[in-house]
Amino acid sequence: MKHVILICDGAADWPIEELENKTIFEATDTPSLDYLATHGKMGLLRTIPAGMNPSSDVANMTIIGYNPQKDLTGRGPLEALSAGVPLSETDIAFRCNLITIQNSIIEDYSAGHISTEESTTLIKYLQNKLSDEGVDFFPGVQYRHILRLNGTIYTEKILTTPPHDILGENFKKNLPIPNSFDDEKAKLTAQLLVELIERSRPLLLDHEINKVRKKKGKNIATNIWPWSGGKKPKIEPFKIKYGLEGSVISAVDLIFGLGIAAGLEPIHVKGATGLPNTNYKGKVTAALEELKKKDFVYLHVEAIDEMGHTGNPKKKSVALKDFDRKIVKPFIKAEKIFNNQLKICVLPDHPTPCAIRTHSSDPVPFAIYNPMNERVNNQKRIFSERSGKKGELGLIESGEEFMKIFLEKILNLVNNRY
Repeated sequence: MKHVILICDGAADWPIEELENKTIFEATDTPSLDYLATHGKMGLLRTIPAGMNPSSDVANMTIIGYNPQKDLTGRGPLEALSAGVPLSETDIAFRCNLITIQNSIIEDYSAGHISTEESTTLIKYLQNKLSDEGVDFFPGVQYRHILRLNGTIYTEKILTTPPHDILGENFKKNLPIPNSFDDEKAKLTAQLLVELIERSRPLLLDHEINKVRKKKGKNIATNIWPWSGGKKPKIEPFKIKYGLEGSVISAVDLIFGLGIAAGLEPIHVKGATGLPNTNYKGKVTAALEELKKKDFVYLHVEAIDEMGHTGNPKKKSVALKDFDRKIVKPFIKAEKIFNNQLKICVLPDHPTPCAIRTHSSDPVPFAIYNPMNERVNNQKRIFSERSGKKGELGLIESGEEFMKIFLEKILNLVNNRY
């Protein structure tokens, strides 16, 4: 049996008044998702353990079958792995956004979804101007970059906030602070991060790339914003933990970093952007080729989450339609390629409700479709939060339980639930 997990990042939502109090799933025509919901089994998965931030690193680590409370060291080091940033055992890596601050307000967490070409030039410029002993910048993808600090000088024991969580807020109220003001190393690190945020501004404002973007009416990269720092993760390889070799396909360094940490092969697809203009066909083709060689593929699509961050339900609905038609449908059709031996699971990693324009901790709906074990005498149902809540598989509380159900590794548990 082959296994594929399809992630519609951030697609879950709350009821929206302008959509007649329906969620995005309920208001959008998604025949392929509904097919999986009707012919498969549904449930809810708690991707964010109690007390943890509803971030993508936590959620996706859960779905891949790990325990973020134990295994997650931070988003920064995962993205550093993907970007090929060398990390010693003591080094600390922070995710480092290029953002837009105007009149002290965080207006845009992505600097207008700045291109990788533009942002790479800016990060290399900052490396030239701001790097110091134990302080280095590394380019990533689009607005997502890496700040590496020497862990013998600095510490990861810092409280930071993702910029997408504080849109419209005064940046000065959300600057990094030490976990403890009695920790001199933490105080030094927080002071450094604040200085880098402030010192990056005049350098970026004066750069020709930003001058051109401003003339074109685009948001400019005014500052860096470091967050979610940590040290290199050490987790059990997926092959040892679950007995399968696999690959991960995305446009996001975080997802690749998770895959690399778990021993899954990262597959980069030309034209994969993390936005609605991503190369859907290329991702599907790459995934099917990997499934011919391996037994597991984790395919992640970011675009729906990005539209959730805009707070625009119509844009989010269009992105979900694209996911249904361009991702889910081809995999249903591909069953004939694999002689009905392809098990498909689909779910969001977390909700990104349009009402708050950021992530929430609510459990997410999922469907598992096994063509060898279809439901019988079933009525049509749509893929939605409500259907997941009523589903046969109930509420799954951990990623390890979820993965074992999907892979059917704990037969008694699976049989009881099916």
